[in-house]
Amino acid sequence: MRYDLPDALEIRCDGPVRTVVLNRPAEFNAVDVNLHRGLATVWRQLAADTEARVVILTGAGRAFSAGGDLDWITSFLDDPVARDESIREGAQIIEEMLRFQLPVIAAVNGPAVGLGASIAVLCDVVLMSERGHLADPHVAVGLVAGDGGAAFWPLLTPILRSREYLYTGDRIDAATAVELGLATRVVAPDDLLDEAHRLAQRLAAQPPEALRSTKRVVNMYLSQALAGPMQAGFAAEVVTMQSPEHRERLQALRDRTKSR
Repeated sequence: MRYDLPDALEIRCDGPVRTVVLNRPAEFNAVDVNLHRGLATVWRQLAADTEARVVILTGAGRAFSAGGDLDWITSFLDDPVARDESIREGAQIIEEMLRFQLPVIAAVNGPAVGLGASIAVLCDVVLMSERGHLADPHVAVGLVAGDGGAAFWPLLTPILRSREYLYTGDRIDAATAVELGLATRVVAPDDLLDEAHRLAQRLAAQPPEALRSTKRVVNMYLSQALAGPMQAGFAAEVVTMQSPEHRERLQALRDRTKSR
């Protein structure tokens, strides 16, 4: 199977297991235009791989994903075409992950922020390193948490708990993520990938049609529950992308990051 993906997204093959690696370690796997496009298209390519049975999703280096690349996101302030394309692809990422039939194990090796948190939580099993954390800081930069958090987290954890973290953007450490239902279990950092591969091999040995159909039924419920909130979330995110508060906060955040 030949994959047509950007260098920022790497596929490793090990028998029936495919490991998808977010591969911008120097940028903490922040999602730029190429990685975003890769995340929108990789799921159909994996589905066409007839030898694949299970997928592991992880990040290279010390982070799972730091969320959106600040240079890329800042370009949206004056480029509505790029902004709208990012929203279209963002919806595609979530739709493709919900439609994808094979089990996906997230091996969250470090921070999973913004879109990084969304794609981690959308996986079927979420193994978190003790060094990992989740965060959705959209509101802190003047945006609606439209690409997953506001729509998806309340399906998994009490709404009162979701509200606090979505409104503040505060970090959710690994143990708290498990307590809230946003992760499956915590794993020692040095054991994370080995544990993900052990589970992947176990799932790969299950009767494939029974496993795929079970996932399809579960995700049918999720897709139905998310349909309205996701559409509303993305529409509201577009509106806030054009607000003066977002411009001011995003540029200040980018300037602080550049000065470090």
